Amino acid sequence: MNRSPEKITKSDLKNLLLLAKTDVDDFFERKPEYRKLYRGKEVLIALCQGAALHYVDGVNGIKDFDVWFFYPRYSKQLPYRRRGTVDFGPSKFGSSPKDIGFRGRRIDVLMRSDSAFSNGSAVEGLERYLSMPKTSTAKHLARKAVVGLYPESVFGKVLWSKKL
Repeated sequence: MNRSPEKITKSDLKNLLLLAKTDVDDFFERKPEYRKLYRGKEVLIALCQGAALHYVDGVNGIKDFDVWFFYPRYSKQLPYRRRGTVDFGPSKFGSSPKDIGFRGRRIDVLMRSDSAFSNGSAVEGLERYLSMPKTSTAKHLARKAVVGLYPESVFGKVLWSKKL
């Protein structure tokens, strides 16, 4: 697959955050059974996997963007493997020929509720979630990198990297 070598800037991170939030807002509008428990209660929003690794090393290249929303675990768990998609739109990153109908790179928007995020800071929750992964998702995410998008205190910071 054609990967973009372009550098991800903080301005790009802000765009990713705004675009991903539109998908999550749409999810909560369509799924009122999750709205009251989860809307606005995300502990951490982060760029993960290959694009996050590219932000760290500048070498990996960008196939797509994976933005994760992490929540505390409540009585009703978020849908397992829920994935929304958003078009980044025309940009320096180009587009992927595989993503028909997209003008730019695809943004995958994923959500996870886990007890690791139920107490402490966003960074502490992430470290608990990735350092002793209990799920295949956590194991997969731990293999690359995580860059903070929200809260503001972690914006643009490398929170996890296989090279740390």
